[in-house]
This record gives sequence, structure tokens and C-alpha cells, in this order.
Amino acid sequence: MKCQIPVDPLNLAYVERLYADYLRDPASAPPEWGNYFAGLSNGEPAEKQFQTGPSFRSYSVFNPPTSRLGSMPPQEEPGVAGRQESVDALVRSYRTRGHIIAQVDPLRQPKATPPELDPAYHGLTEADFYRPFACATMEPERLLALREITERLRNTYCRSIGVQFMHIDDYGTRLWLQERMERTQNHLALGRDEQLRILTRLTDAVMFEEFIRKKFIGAKSFSLEGCESLIPLLDLAIERASEQGVTDIVLGMAHRGRLNVLANIIGKSPREIFREFEETGTRSRNSGGDVKYHLGHSNDWTTATGKQVHLSLCFNPSHLEFVNPVATGRMRARQDLAGDVERKHGLTLLIHGDAAFIGEGVAQETLNLSRVAGYTVGGTLHVIVNNQIGFTTPPNEGRSSMYATSVAKMLPAPIFHVNGEDPEAVAQCVMLALEFRAKFKLDVVIDMYGYRRLGHNESDEPTFTQPVLYRRIAGRKPVREGYLEHLLKLGEVTRAEADQIAERRQALLEKNLAEARSEPGTQLKGRRPSKWNNYSGGPEPAEETDTGVEKQKLAALLDAQARLPADFHPHPKIHRLLEVRRRMAQGEHALDWAAAEALAFATLATAGVRVRLSGQDSGRGTFSHRHAVLHDYEDGHLYTPLQHLVPDQAPVEIWNSPLSETGVLGFDYGYSLDCPNGLIMWEAQFGDFVNAAQVIVDQFIVSAEKKWDHLSGLVLLLPHGLEGQGPEHSSARLERFLRQAAEDNIQAVYPTTPAQYFHLLRRQAVRRWRKPLVVMTPKSLLRHPKSVSTLDELAHGRFQRIIPDELPAAAGIQRVLLCTGKIYFELVEQREKTKRDDVAILRVEQLYPLREELLQAALANYRDSTPVFWVQEEPLNMGAWYDFRVRFGDRISGRWPFDGICRPASASPATGLAKTHKREQAALIAKAFGE
Repeated sequence: MKCQIPVDPLNLAYVERLYADYLRDPASAPPEWGNYFAGLSNGEPAEKQFQTGPSFRSYSVFNPPTSRLGSMPPQEEPGVAGRQESVDALVRSYRTRGHIIAQVDPLRQPKATPPELDPAYHGLTEADFYRPFACATMEPERLLALREITERLRNTYCRSIGVQFMHIDDYGTRLWLQERMERTQNHLALGRDEQLRILTRLTDAVMFEEFIRKKFIGAKSFSLEGCESLIPLLDLAIERASEQGVTDIVLGMAHRGRLNVLANIIGKSPREIFREFEETGTRSRNSGGDVKYHLGHSNDWTTATGKQVHLSLCFNPSHLEFVNPVATGRMRARQDLAGDVERKHGLTLLIHGDAAFIGEGVAQETLNLSRVAGYTVGGTLHVIVNNQIGFTTPPNEGRSSMYATSVAKMLPAPIFHVNGEDPEAVAQCVMLALEFRAKFKLDVVIDMYGYRRLGHNESDEPTFTQPVLYRRIAGRKPVREGYLEHLLKLGEVTRAEADQIAERRQALLEKNLAEARSEPGTQLKGRRPSKWNNYSGGPEPAEETDTGVEKQKLAALLDAQARLPADFHPHPKIHRLLEVRRRMAQGEHALDWAAAEALAFATLATAGVRVRLSGQDSGRGTFSHRHAVLHDYEDGHLYTPLQHLVPDQAPVEIWNSPLSETGVLGFDYGYSLDCPNGLIMWEAQFGDFVNAAQVIVDQFIVSAEKKWDHLSGLVLLLPHGLEGQGPEHSSARLERFLRQAAEDNIQAVYPTTPAQYFHLLRRQAVRRWRKPLVVMTPKSLLRHPKSVSTLDELAHGRFQRIIPDELPAAAGIQRVLLCTGKIYFELVEQREKTKRDDVAILRVEQLYPLREELLQAALANYRDSTPVFWVQEEPLNMGAWYDFRVRFGDRISGRWPFDGICRPASASPATGLAKTHKREQAALIAKAFGE
């Protein structure tokens, strides 16, 4: 038995000196070290151990092809300590650069070898290959010959797996990865049952694609062929995650391979998928449907050990990566609602395409959310299905970086590049990735290389643009065949067993197809989760919802928010603000917008409704008006009064978000999908910035119910109003929301008083009708002396869709002005200034859904033929005017002449010159009064 002596890497120089002395004179070494050093020679003389020649040349298969060892000029050998430093540098080079020559590409496209992977680059000679050196991450208790170290490094970092992890700043995290990879040489020993399971899943994947292609000739399915190892990868991931305590997985992916994942992982019946090809099913009443490769599904997965894992594959449009924050937000909601504060029981698993992951900025935005407190989910597993092409675009035209995953290096996340034709290497990456995630609660990336056997879709001809690549692809056998040959050589599986697996799968597919074609189509419903059973979509209910709250309770809740712990030191100005709040609670001061909002949050939270507000600067408020999250003036610690109302209240979370619109809005939309009994809000810093998240609005918020039967109660708070702040700080583009408003899909509201805002927010949470709510929120009105309310107005009544004129109707009214938002106060000011009591001013607070009968009732006080004007500060081609014109024409209900007053049509929302704005606004107001 060899003597094994623990080696402290810090004492390597001492050990090296001992060993050098031992080589010169074995008797010079202490007995225990002499026995140890003798064991290194495997019983052979030291002279033979370091002999060069054939034994070294046989090692050349492990050397980089450009090795310069044989051509180096004679030079003085470095000392023992210097050689250890050189070996350490070589080891580090493999850890840092070994991935470059890893054999991860099934198509084996050539790569240049970095010179630092050549031992000669570090001054090491042939003789050094037989000398022992320390490498504690491989063998903590014994030295290894350099030959073995190099061989292990190549097996670990340059075979079917290449790893990028040295960008991780934390040494302990890197060391953890090094030990787990280098001690196993990145190899997972699988038993026969595990190998048979991988073969079965590969068979499922391959046969599903072949069956679809043969039975539905020419139909688009966006085949997984060339990357079929995704199916065993997901299978292994679910099984392993379950062992780690995960019970809920939310998946997001684009269309490539989605049908295969739906059938073989999520558990959607192939019969239902075949009916979608045949279009023999019918959609539910509210659903206009979507193409089959955008649809999602939910199911329960039973693991090999009998555990249950709930799987949810998100619906996703063709905007590939934009589902990422949506899926992540859904998982965060589930974790929050389950009280999973340690993020142990839920997993987000995102499947990306290589071109989209590096090409679409929302991927970076989602990665950036991963470690931010209000958005973390405890680490996401990212899987890149790397086709090595994007439609017709090769990598050199699609990115500036070496890898599609380079953007992920912004995180302390390891990136495992793996050859998809080596399913056992894929299995190793899955196991290590999930172990890493469970340990560190960080994101992790698996970049699975494959290819796209067909074109972008089944009718596309890829050889038009990639003739050489596709000749190479045509010669590749399916991954199942390659893996089966491997297993047959090992004797682990027989051909008969493999054929039996394939026959069973073929029979199942044939049976499902026969049923799909013979049985009558059933209604394909959206399958809303049970948590949505008590909520509805569709047309807006006719009945109104009372949202008032007892005055005494309002006063108590407002006063509670003005009381701080004795050891909290507020900013002096905040101290004065809290004093005003106390006066509001006592009825001595009118309520402003911030107080009304705080009371809406408080009354909901104390009634058991979760409140979440997220956005840039939302804690304080863009306009320094909210101050919901207070900062101690002496030590900076935080205090949120809304979280300390009553002991059993629901959570109130107010999060400052990163400087991101698409990612954060997508996240909060996803959160709303899994939190129906909550007030979930996203706030733009300025409403103008919502256009940076237009894809989320277009593809999810306004259309999800129509396409997928998905409901959401998300609230968008968009500061809006022309106030001389320039083109990018004036307009939330109200017209865009109104132009997309149809079939009661959203609510668009522009309230003018704190009481209206209070009732609006409460209505959104209290009533069971769930639709996204778009609110044009105030800026200057936040401190407008006339835009105030009383506790009585909050205690009684409800949200008013249309507010009649504050002056009594009179026969002398010569003109009626309809408006929405802040311009109302400017019109009232002008009326008072000019004493124009012949002009009535009505506020349309809810622009959509607009109840025409309510507008008629409001106008009924004025005689027929009284001219009615829609007045807006936005240009002619913006705001609400076009929509009112299209709806009512030139006469409202055939009774009142109707026209619009607004700025001229403009390519830009507003001027950037303050004086010009004032001049334009004055002219607009004067025109409204016929001046």
C-alpha cells in the first residue's frame, strides 16, 4: 500500500525540496517521506520514472497539437519551486482557457489551440511530465505526476464538456467547482437503469419529431432534431431538482422544440397536439387562439421515487426571449405565496436559443434581476439549445463574442458548454449545475451544442445560405443511434431492448393520432389554474363595486403610518411630512395623492390582500411624493410604515427596480399571473419610458386573454402630462393603449383626484373581474391645491367613470367640454378667470371600457345640438381624440355635435422649450373657450 501523507499547499516548496534531495540521494529523506516518494515510482527505479522517449511520446495524444516541447532550445531547468509555479500556471490556463478546445461541437468545426495550454509555454520540459507536483483539487492527499495532471485537466475541461467559471469573483465558489469537476474529471458514472432511461427519453424525442414530419407533411413544428438531448436533459433536471426539495418548476422557452417538450416532458397529450395540427378542436369563448408552438401547459410530474413536481410551461409569442422575466416573475409569486423565503422549493428553468440569448437585450435584463432582492428566485437554470445558427445567420454575423453565453459572465454563474451528442456528458452538467444552484442560490448555464437538422422551419431550405454546413449535418446520424451504439459496445443494452422501446413509442403515437382523427374535437380551454377559479375575464360586469372604507378606520391607518419606532431618525423634511399626515388623519388637512394611495394600500393589506409595487425609484417616488420606504437619517437603515399596520396584515412590498422597463414589467406581469388575489403594480419613472417595454405590452398584457385565455390584474402606473419637460417626459402614449383596446381587454384610466385614485386601486383588487389596468398618473397634480380629497370622499362611494360639471346644469350652457386628466384644472381656472359660466366641463375618468350610456346621461342635462368638444393637450394624432372620433363621429348619439380641440398633429409628443409649451398651452385653453 502506498504511503499517503496530507500535503498543505502552503508548504509545497518544502515538499519539493525534500523530493529533489530524495532524487539525488533516497537515504536523505525522512523515512515517512522516503516511503511516500518511493510509492510515486510504482516500484520502478527513479531513473526509469523520469526517462524520456517512447513512454513520453505515447502521451502526445493528450498534448495540444502545437506543443513546442520537442523544439525548445536547451535551457537551464527552473528550481523545484519554480516548476510548481509553472504547473500551477498551466493548471490555471486549463481552467481558464481549456473550454476553447473542448470537443463540444458535434460538427467538429476546427478551433485554434491557445498557446498557454502547451506546457512548453510555461517553461516545462519533457522530464517534468514524470515529476510529481501538487494539485489539491484533484488529489488533496498525494502528489501527481505532471503527465497525470495534464491528462486529468484535458479530461475535465477539454472533452465533451468545456467550462467557464474563472470569471466568478468568489474564491470559495471557484474552489467548490474545481474540486467537483477535477476529482471526477467531469464524468458521471451511470448505472444501467440510468443509461436505459436516457436512451428511452432520446427515443421519445427522436420518434416524436419523425412522426410529426411524416404524418403532417409540410406543417410547421419547429423541430428539435439535432438537439434531441434536450429531452433527457430536462428529464434528469426534474428528477434531480426533486431530490433537492423542488416541488414546482416554471419553464419558459421559445418555439424550437416546444411541441416535443410539451409531449415528452410537460405531459400534454399527443392526441391534443395532433388535433391542433388538424385544427379539429375549438377554442374557448374568450380565446382567439395562437399557433400550437406558442402554447403552454401545466401538469404534475411523478419522479422515479414517487415524488410530485408541478410543471408549468409558459405561453410565449415569437418574441423568443421575452418570456424570461415573465417566467421568473411567476416563480417569485409562487415562492412568496408559499412562504418559501429561502427559495428552496421552486425552480425557474429557461430554455434559450443561441442567437436569441446573445441577441435580445431582455436576456441581459433578466440576468440582472437574478440577485436583486425584489426579483430573485434563488437561482435560475438556463439551458441554451445551441443550433449554431439563427434562422440563416451564422454565429460570426450574429454576435461579437466567442459564445452565445458570453452575456451570462456578468453573473457569478458557471457556464457549462457540452456536446449534445454525448448524453452522459449532458447528464454530468445537469447534476453539477443543479448542485451548484442548490448550494449557492445562483443562476447557472448549460450551453448544449447541437445543430438544426432542418431549416428554420420544415418548409425552409437551409442550403440556400449554408450549403457546406448542411452537407456536414446530412452526414450525422441521430443522437439516439450514436448513444445506442455506445451502449451496445458496453453490453449494457441489447438491440432487442432498444427496438422494444421504439416500438412502444411508435404504437402510442399511432394510437393518439387515430383518436385525434376519429373522435369529435373537444373544446380546448385555457386551463386556468385553480387559483383563478373565483375570478373572471370577458366583458366588464355591469354592476359597480363599492370601495369605500369606514372613516374611523381610514384615520387610524393613516395615523399609524405617521408613527415611527423610537430609535428611527427620519430626515427633517420627512418629519414635517409625517406631521402633515397626522393632521390629515385628524381631518385638519386635505388628503394628497400620496396619502390616498397609502390608504388604498393599507386598507387592502389589512383585509388580507398582498400589495406589491415595483419600479424605478418607487420607494421614494420619482417626484419625491410617496416616501413609502423611509431611510434613517443617521445610519441609513430602512423602515416601511405600511409593513407595520396590524399583526396579521398581508405583505406590502415596495421595491426599487433596476433601470429596466422590459425586464421588470415582464417580471411583474408574470407575478400577476400567479397572484390573482393581490394588487400588483409596475410604475414607470416617467410614463414615456413604457415604450421601452412595448413588447411586453403588445404580446402579453393586452393580448394574452385573447390568445391564451390568461387573466392578469396587473396595474401600470404611468406618469403623464404635458408640463414643459420635453418630448421624453410628457407622454405615456395613451393613444397606444386605446388603439389596442378591444373586447374589454384592458382598462385605461386618467383620474383627477386622490379619492378617485383610492377607489380605483381598491376596485382593482376588490372586484373579481381581472383585467390589466393602465393608469395615467399625475405629476404636477401631486401638489396641485385643487387636486385634493377628504376622508369622507374615501369613506363613501366608488370610482366615478364620468364626473359631471361641478357647476349646476343651466339652460344657458353654450358649449360642453369633455376632457380627461390634468387639463381639467387648467380649463376650470380659465373658466373662473374669464367668468364663462356658459361653458360646462365634464371629466371622462375611465377612457376604456367606455360606457356610452353614462356619457349620454351626463350630457342629457344639456340641450340637443349643444356643441361638445373633446379637449386634450396631446397632439391631434395622439391622446384619446382619434378614438373618440372613431367611436362617435361628428355627433354623439346623433344629438350633440362633436369636435376636437388639441395641438396640431406632431411627430413628437411635446416641445422641449418651456416658453413654447406655455404659449401652446395658453392658445389651446383659449381655443377651448372659443376665444
